[in-house]
Amino acid sequence: MTHIPPHDRPHAVVIGSGFGGLAAAVRLGARGYRVTVLERLDAPGGRAYVFRQDGFTFDAGPTIVTAPFLLEELWALCGRRLADDVDLRPISPFYRIRFDNGEVFEYTGDAEAMRAQVAAFSARDVAGYEAFMRASQEIYRVGFEQLGDVPFESWTDMARLVPQLVRLGSLRSVHALVGKYVRDERLRTVLSFHPLLVGGNPFAASSIYSLICFLERRWGVHFAMGGTGALVSGLADLIKFQGGRIRCNADVAEILVENKAACGVRLADGTAIRAEIVVSNACSAHTYAKLLPAQHRRRWTDKRIARGRYSMSLFVWYFGTRRRYEDVAHHTILLGPRYRELLRDIFARHRLADDFSLYLHRPTATDASLAPEGCDSFYVLSPVPHLQSGTDWEAEAEPYRKKIARALSDSILPGLEDEIVTSRMMTPQDFAGRLLSYRGAAFGLEPILTQSAWFRPHNRSEEVANLFLVGAGTHPGAGLPGVLSSARVLDKVVPHASIFA
Repeated sequence: MTHIPPHDRPHAVVIGSGFGGLAAAVRLGARGYRVTVLERLDAPGGRAYVFRQDGFTFDAGPTIVTAPFLLEELWALCGRRLADDVDLRPISPFYRIRFDNGEVFEYTGDAEAMRAQVAAFSARDVAGYEAFMRASQEIYRVGFEQLGDVPFESWTDMARLVPQLVRLGSLRSVHALVGKYVRDERLRTVLSFHPLLVGGNPFAASSIYSLICFLERRWGVHFAMGGTGALVSGLADLIKFQGGRIRCNADVAEILVENKAACGVRLADGTAIRAEIVVSNACSAHTYAKLLPAQHRRRWTDKRIARGRYSMSLFVWYFGTRRRYEDVAHHTILLGPRYRELLRDIFARHRLADDFSLYLHRPTATDASLAPEGCDSFYVLSPVPHLQSGTDWEAEAEPYRKKIARALSDSILPGLEDEIVTSRMMTPQDFAGRLLSYRGAAFGLEPILTQSAWFRPHNRSEEVANLFLVGAGTHPGAGLPGVLSSARVLDKVVPHASIFA
C-alpha cells in the first residue's frame, strides 16, 4: 500500500473524549485517518474526567474495569502492550454488598466461594444459582461475544435475532430471570443489581444484561493503578503516537452537512473544521437534538427524542478523609431498606426519595497514592431520577449529601463527619450542564429491549452519510465494555481511509 503522509490523510473528527471517543480515535488512526478529537472540557475523559484537589485524586465516573481484552486490542493496534503503560490490578471481592440490616455478601469471581456465600444465605438456592450462572454464560456467549460489536443497521438484523432472544428469555427482565432460578429475595437482589451499572432498572432491563454476571466471572473486575484516569492518559498517548490530536476547550456547536453527508463541524467560536467523516461520542440525544440541524433529521426528530425513556441520573459525592478506613473494601454496595419501590421512585415516578442505596468507591484500598499519606479517597454514588423529577438540586444537594454522610457514619465509616478534609459534589444538573447529557441522564437511553440493538441510535447514522456514533447512547450501550465495543463496531461500518485518498 502506498504510504500517505500524515498531513495528506483523510481527516476524521471525533466529538468528545470519553472512552468511546478515545477508542474510536485509536481505531480510526489504525484505519489510516488523520484524527482530531474535540473536547469541550479542559482535559480528556468525559465521564472519566479526573478531579484533583487538596492532594486527593478522584475519578469522576467509571471505576469498574472489566473485559480488559478490549483495551489490550487498542494497544495492539498501535504495536504496543497495555501492560507496558497501565498497571491493571484484579480486585477481590468484586463488591461487598451490605444489606440494610447489616448482613454482608462478598461477591467474587471465585465459583466455590460464591457457592458458599449463596449457601450461607439460602442453602436451597445453590443449585438455582449455578443454573442461573449457566444461563448468564449462554447469554454472554450470544449477547456479548456474537452481537456486542455487530452493527444493527436494518430491522431484518433484529428480526433474525428474535428466535435467539426468545430462547434466552430476553423478554423477561433481569430480576425476573434471576427469580426463575433463586427464591431468596436477598439473593435475587445480589444477582440482579448489575443493570444499574449501565443505567438500567433491574425490573425493566432485558435479561440480556444478565450477561454481566458471567462477563465479570470470565474476565474479573480490575482497577487501573493511578485511577481510571491512567487509562484515559494511556489512550490519549496512543492517539498522539499515531499522529492524532486532542484539542481541549473545543466546544462543538454544529455538525456540518453538504450533499446529505457530514463534512466537518463548527465550533462555538465559529471555527469550521473540515473532515471526511465525523464520529460523535456526545450523548446521542444531544448529537441529534443540538448538533445536527433539524432539516437533516428524519428519524431522530425532537419529538422522538423527547418520547424516549432515559436512564436514571446520579448524585456523586467525592470526599477525602484525614484517616484510613482499613476495613472498607474497594467497592461496597450499601442497600437501603427498599429495592423494588426505590427503583420505581427513580425510574417510573421520577421522584427523589427519602431513602437511598449507595455505591461506595474506596480506591485507596488498592492504590494509596490517590490520597495524602494516612488518608483515604472516596466517592459515593446514589442513583437518583433524571431532571424530569423537577428537583431543585441547588437547594437539595447539600441536605442530600448530609443525609448520605450520616448514613455512612452510622454504618461503615464511623465518625465520618469529623474526618472529612476535602469534598465536592456532582448532581444531575452537572450531567446536563457539564457533560451535555439529555435530561441529565447519566447513561443516555434506558437499556430496555425496545431501546436496544436496532431500536437504539445506530452506530452509522441513519440521518446523513459519513456520520457515526459511539458511546453509551448507541449500540451496544453504556458501561466500559459497551462503549469500547461501540468503537469496535466502527471497524465494520467506517470505510478505510484509502477510499478517500
